[in-house]
Amino acid sequence: MKILLVTSGGDAPGINRFIYELHKRFRGQIFFAYAGFEGLVNNKIYPLENVMVKSLRNCAGAVIKSSRCPEFKQTKFFNIGLQNAKNFDVVVILGGNGSEKGAKRLFENGVNTLFVPVTIDNDVEDCAYSIGFSSAVNAGVLTVQNSMPSIETMNTACIFEVMGRSCDAIARAVAKRAEADACVGNEKELNVENLTKLVSENHQKDEGTCIIMRENIVDINKLADEMNKNLGQNIVKTQVVGRIQRGGTPTKEELDMAKKFAKQTAKCIKSHVYGKRVLADENYEIKVVDFK
Repeated sequence: MKILLVTSGGDAPGINRFIYELHKRFRGQIFFAYAGFEGLVNNKIYPLENVMVKSLRNCAGAVIKSSRCPEFKQTKFFNIGLQNAKNFDVVVILGGNGSEKGAKRLFENGVNTLFVPVTIDNDVEDCAYSIGFSSAVNAGVLTVQNSMPSIETMNTACIFEVMGRSCDAIARAVAKRAEADACVGNEKELNVENLTKLVSENHQKDEGTCIIMRENIVDINKLADEMNKNLGQNIVKTQVVGRIQRGGTPTKEELDMAKKFAKQTAKCIKSHVYGKRVLADENYEIKVVDFK
């Protein structure tokens, strides 16, 4: 049995635990494409045992590296990757929506593939939980909790921009756990007048204001400038939570979910069940479903 692991797109805490759990079950049979589809195209394929050690299993990042490879969508480069993929009995692809499309396309062209959702954005269709989400939310909450005491002391306000690309899952989860005053998860929810009024009212009550905002909605510095202009004073601050949501230590929930995903993936491999997506349902139980 020859198994190939491919990570694609942004990394997410918990990837290494998933990789390690497969490594334990198929020691000596697993290879990896260095930096995802890029490595698959360039035939940078190596034995997993070269890089996977037990001490790294609970660390953030990805020992087999990852990258974004838009070239893989082009027929020329896809066909090169396809031929390299066909040297393996099964190819396990870890990533988000784009990676899922790549996995499906490989399967449709004769490669035994399995897709596992690994993205902090938690935006994979039909999947309630993707590896990386819990840790990303936790990092966002910790940032807010470590920043708000100062904001409260000064009776000011802070707009915290969290990751999520075009999905509001992280923003809403962080806002709920951090008990934020407001959450802006999409463009329709952005109301400068209402946010300014909220900040003003809290300031008059000698209170601070916590606003959580998903990235890619607006330039939060320009938004703060506009709000401060309307307020007539420099009250609104900004903080981009950013990449610590990818690099934070995986939570216990994250590690447990990564193990569950790996266990089901291993079961599929041993049973020769391919062309599937390994997803989590609303109860965080792992299910195996067809590609759409």
